[in-house]
Amino acid sequence: MKNLTRREFTVKSALIGAGLATSNLAALACRPSVRNHALGMSIPMPIQIVIDDVGWWSGEDGHTVQQPYRTGINRNHVPADYQAIVDLGKKLGVRPQAATILCEWDRENILKDVPTITWMREKWDNKKWVGPWLDEASDIITKNKDHYELTLHGVGHEYWKDENMTRAEWADSSGTMRPLDQVELHLDCFEKILDQNHLGPFPTSFVPTAFLHGFGLTGDHQISMAGVLKKRGVNYINTPFSNMYNAEGVQFGLFGIDAGVITVDRGKDLLGWDDFGKKPTGTLTGPTCGLHWPNLLHEDPNRNIEIVDAWVKFLKPYDDKPETLLAKNSASFRTQLIHHVCTNFQIIENKIVLDFLETNKLKGQLADDRLTVKIESKRKLAFSSNEVELSVSKIKEEKSAYLHTLEIKGIKNIEKTVVGFDTK
Repeated sequence: MKNLTRREFTVKSALIGAGLATSNLAALACRPSVRNHALGMSIPMPIQIVIDDVGWWSGEDGHTVQQPYRTGINRNHVPADYQAIVDLGKKLGVRPQAATILCEWDRENILKDVPTITWMREKWDNKKWVGPWLDEASDIITKNKDHYELTLHGVGHEYWKDENMTRAEWADSSGTMRPLDQVELHLDCFEKILDQNHLGPFPTSFVPTAFLHGFGLTGDHQISMAGVLKKRGVNYINTPFSNMYNAEGVQFGLFGIDAGVITVDRGKDLLGWDDFGKKPTGTLTGPTCGLHWPNLLHEDPNRNIEIVDAWVKFLKPYDDKPETLLAKNSASFRTQLIHHVCTNFQIIENKIVLDFLETNKLKGQLADDRLTVKIESKRKLAFSSNEVELSVSKIKEEKSAYLHTLEIKGIKNIEKTVVGFDTK
């Protein structure tokens, strides 16, 4: 793969995504429900919101002068831009991932010691971006942890070698991981800047910059990027498989397991990386609703809520479809996605039989012991079980039909369970 500009890369990914990759996504995402006369059931595909390139204070696209692409907007970022992520999470009752770049949060100029991280190299000086806005944004992030997940994206987003910017920070254009010692130093710097700003512990999720990533071993490395990250507590990677090295090694279609870390296909984003102040259109085809930070913002930060509300209006219906639901957080997302792909089920008379034989082969990836199923019927149903805990979180009535959202808890280490149902 040749070196691509960010725009060329986005176009290339869109072209690839329009072919086989998207077809596979659509086929897997639309797993058919099981029907028995007037009853239908599905294990819905979870959808998680992932927002890239959060963390910049400058909006400038600097790639033409050997600086990072940043977000490409025509203003600087402000704390209200972080509040927009929180507002989206609160209005939808979810915890969006904010894939974060931290170089412009460096209060102590520690990045001058790792020249591959920034365009200034040994002359790094971040005093321009050190001010009260750091504390304001930090407060927004740390006081709203139920609706804001700080996710590892990068420190400087790109990689500087001999003062030339190359794409990208963690892997080159072929998906080969950067020199291991440099990867570790970049990760160390990310953690130190987190600590400078009291932003919490090291993230458990990762989105590779420029979506340049390799599944499994790359180049001459004896450890994969996932293996490096696992040592730091990362358990989840989100990236488009259409551009991922060794994507053919993925084991489960929508996701794969690399060094014990689940890697999920992001698919194709609805908007361009620098679309700013636009309202979303289109249809999600996979388990990730991928955005870049400008996609959530308005040119006037006091009007960010207008764009946030447009996304809320767009995404809410996915929670009311039989085949999809909005994931509450990363843990429930990973668990539900594994069940969506691996758990088998059938309807026999007035019983739902759930088979976890294949799912349990991945039990180390299950973050909790619950899953959600959706049942369509012409009448309201009551559910019962002697083996697991049940709760109906929502019943939606439409055109004389009912859609029940049933949460099943207590399924850890069991191979099969039966849920009975009767009309109320």
